[in-house]
Amino acid sequence: MATKKYTVTLPEELAEAIRAEVGPGGFSRYVTRAVERQREQDRLGEAVAWWETEYGEVTEAEMAAAEAERREIERQHAELARARQVAAGEPVETPQDEHRSAAA
Repeated sequence: MATKKYTVTLPEELAEAIRAEVGPGGFSRYVTRAVERQREQDRLGEAVAWWETEYGEVTEAEMAAAEAERREIERQHAELARARQVAAGEPVETPQDEHRSAAA
């Protein structure tokens, strides 16, 4: 992808905090990723608005069902990843280990 230099104005404290985190060469990459994520969010917002215009508002029950489905998919993926680690002879954290690590 071709690049072009632009001038943008940011609050100094924010820009300096980002530079401190990403180092001198990572600032443009960081800002680019942030802008890309914002564009994705904007497109998703447009898609939801269109969907709700066509089919009605998404209900709390539908949101809860979608969240439960997402959690189940994550659980299945974690289970598959653990199985692959075991098959490869790699050390595997148990869910109890993960909770202990998060609490520490």
